[in-house]
Amino acid sequence: MRELIIIGGGPAGLAAAVAAYEKGVRDILIVERDQKLGGILNQCIHNGFGLHRFKEELTGPEYAARFIDMLKDTTVEIFLDTMVLDVTEDKEVHLVNKQNGYQILQAASIIFAMGCRERTRGAIGIPGSRPAGVFTAGTAQRYVNMEGYMVGKRVVILGSGDIGLIMARRMTLEGAEVLACVEVMPYSGGLTRNIVQCLDDYDIPLYLSHTITEVCGKSRVEAVVVSEVDEKRQPIAGTEQTFECDTVLLSVGLVPENELSRSAGVVLDRQTNGAIVYENMETSIPGIFACGNVVHVHDLVDFVSAESTRAGEAAAEYILQQNTLDQEACLSVKNGEHVTYVVPQKIRKANMGKKVELFFRVNKVFDDSLITIKCQGEVVAKQKKSYIVPGEMEKFKLSKKMMDKINSNEIEVCVEEVVQP
Repeated sequence: MRELIIIGGGPAGLAAAVAAYEKGVRDILIVERDQKLGGILNQCIHNGFGLHRFKEELTGPEYAARFIDMLKDTTVEIFLDTMVLDVTEDKEVHLVNKQNGYQILQAASIIFAMGCRERTRGAIGIPGSRPAGVFTAGTAQRYVNMEGYMVGKRVVILGSGDIGLIMARRMTLEGAEVLACVEVMPYSGGLTRNIVQCLDDYDIPLYLSHTITEVCGKSRVEAVVVSEVDEKRQPIAGTEQTFECDTVLLSVGLVPENELSRSAGVVLDRQTNGAIVYENMETSIPGIFACGNVVHVHDLVDFVSAESTRAGEAAAEYILQQNTLDQEACLSVKNGEHVTYVVPQKIRKANMGKKVELFFRVNKVFDDSLITIKCQGEVVAKQKKSYIVPGEMEKFKLSKKMMDKINSNEIEVCVEEVVQP
């Protein structure tokens, strides 16, 4: 019997392991399918990480190294190059590697920290031929930053997610010409700072409300056709323009990696594609926790670490105290007007401590806005915000005092525009 098994050795899994160990759990196993710890951070060689957590600017590998160093003098065991094949509801973990072959390990508690994956061309159905030269932005990032391969010389990027924006700058610095970044939505999907630092600073045009309507080429990409789209995201005839290029990078969204969660029977949220979690990141199965991008896609790794610390501490309390919390006596958190999703989706008042943080994203750009928490239509808490965009995650702190005002088993997070007089 293992006390705690953490699936995933990226920033979420590392932070959870450190937190659980500091809370007193000594039998911890991290299972990572790659050959080294760090996850996606290993290929993120740009800086900008750690400003919240460590109060200094680090590269991705440096950020990961901070947590890896914290684990060096602990009893935490690490299985690298190990694939988890299945997780059962009674916390059996089926895994395989070259050293030990196929194993079934029983755990007292499990933390899911598998991260997320990129949407591919097949997921979005771009018309045209199927030549070489079409990559997801993350794949291109690994080739360039870790494997030492240049993926192309004339590049068009579809989607304005953060990885795509960062690769626009990276490809430019490596000598490629990035012709355009094309976004189907009327707003960018990435952080504002990445728009400025990766596109504006390098004079790379961003075409909002546009998409690629055809990929041309036989053996290799030769050109793409870009069209403007209407409010229903349908191409507008007559707006086509052709870009001659040899490479297309796709930055069209990330999907939480939840196949193991499904096999374990964890209840998932249709909006986030991640687990429905309580205030301490516990899933619908007592003793199984989830954190990081496997729950919802974060914009900053510092927020991943903070969330994973909560999950690690909660898993430690579950193991050491052996008291299962009542999952029925809880408050449901719903998506209100202009809110795409909220995490956590459930709050147990008796377990929330002094406060609980709600993380959410909006579905449109707001200049002056009001965030409200409503109970049966009545506002119980509110906060003004000057600028909110879908590409940046927002948070709202609910204090114990605010929670005491709630006399229902459901609250709603809403965002509305404030009209200036």
